Amino acid sequence: MTVHLEVAEGVGTLRLDRPPMNALDIATQDRLRELAEEAARRDDVRAVVLHGGEKVFAAGADIKEMRAMDHAAMVGRSRALQDSFSAVARIPKPVVAAVNGYALGGGCELALCADYRIAAEDAGLGQPEIKLGLIPGAGGTQRLARLIGPSKAKDLVFTGRVVGAAEALALGLVDRVVPAGEVYAQAHAWAAELARGPAIALRAAKEAIDAGLGTDLETGLTIERNLFAGLFATEDRERGMRSFVEEGPGKAKFV
Repeated sequence: MTVHLEVAEGVGTLRLDRPPMNALDIATQDRLRELAEEAARRDDVRAVVLHGGEKVFAAGADIKEMRAMDHAAMVGRSRALQDSFSAVARIPKPVVAAVNGYALGGGCELALCADYRIAAEDAGLGQPEIKLGLIPGAGGTQRLARLIGPSKAKDLVFTGRVVGAAEALALGLVDRVVPAGEVYAQAHAWAAELARGPAIALRAAKEAIDAGLGTDLETGLTIERNLFAGLFATEDRERGMRSFVEEGPGKAKFV
């Protein structure tokens, strides 16, 4: 298998395993979707880490496989390609990408599906599809522009250039830069902390933010209001408020 789901202490690690560069061929895309949907369903997975190993996150699509496809074949495949990445973005739990080495093309698009990105100091990220006579096809033109703004996204997509970790941090493409040997540990720690939090509230927070970004402010406020009110029916809300009153902030143990 080219993707694995490993679960420990509430954290599910979705790990790419297709040496040497974790090229995202069709089989890997399909397996990624299958395991992302499993992580979304499983109650013992409270947060998720996306990881490609210590050397490379994912250096893009399998170009040899793509080269053999004509227009008709890609018309039939492009929806499944996007769906495999969207399955990761739709995981209703906190997701962090642990980026070592290169995250290029589809690899960068996969990192964009996470809620938070931690990159190695020597990481390189980019959307080089233009150099193949293509554009990003797994969400890159959409998620990148929403994350860093349209003009910065156009610069990366139009030029196809690879940015280092420091520039990626300045652009907002990644959220934290750490030594290469600490990437997975810090990503796992971020996920583990959230795995101990109120799962339903975290799910509601992610849904409110993601759904609200796709609509106008008033509709977004309606989404927020309904999700906020719904949390008053949860045991975690009762535990959190009772703990705050009796013990002070930050001491609640959620179920």
